[in-house]
Amino acid sequence: MSKLSSIQREVLVGILLGDANLQTFNHGRTYRLRCLQSEKHKEYLYHLFDIYKNISNSGPHHLQEVVSHTDIRYEKDINKRYNKYYFNTLTSSSFRFYAQSFYLNGVKMVPYYIERLLTPRSLAYWFMDDGSLKWRDHSKGFRFCTDSFTYRDVCLLSTVLQKKFHLATSIVKNRNSHRISILSQSHDHFRNLISPYIIDSMKYKIA
Repeated sequence: MSKLSSIQREVLVGILLGDANLQTFNHGRTYRLRCLQSEKHKEYLYHLFDIYKNISNSGPHHLQEVVSHTDIRYEKDINKRYNKYYFNTLTSSSFRFYAQSFYLNGVKMVPYYIERLLTPRSLAYWFMDDGSLKWRDHSKGFRFCTDSFTYRDVCLLSTVLQKKFHLATSIVKNRNSHRISILSQSHDHFRNLISPYIIDSMKYKIA
């Protein structure tokens, strides 16, 4: 398989900070990229597939997840069905550097050299994956849902956003995890950084 293009590498950094993951089936010699999105973000998933289609052997697939929960009011079990879409790339050693950078013992982490890897394009894809307006109609700030990362990793990301991109940030506790807020005074600067890369179906996030 050919090496990753510069755009594929930049996008990969952003989506690995978000929902995408790398999988290995041979103890780390090669990896494949797996992207999964809800039906609401189907267009975004297809956009990601277009970026990596030269290293994929089939198009996006539909997946229906059934989640069961008990409705206490009516004392009965309810099954909810969620439509999702995903694609996998071919396995390749080209992903190995990123797997070794973003995973430790199978758990996602933020590499200490993330400042070197993160670009405005990466930032935009991270935001499309895991970002949102902080409080629609009440704040001009944005936030990244970094719940899966340790507090140390979140602090590192926040520092990089301040140092490299000159964004005013804060870290907000969310139950047992932490999230990054882009403060209102950086609203215009942040939008200008990522707007060139935000696809139409995701523009509601920065409206």
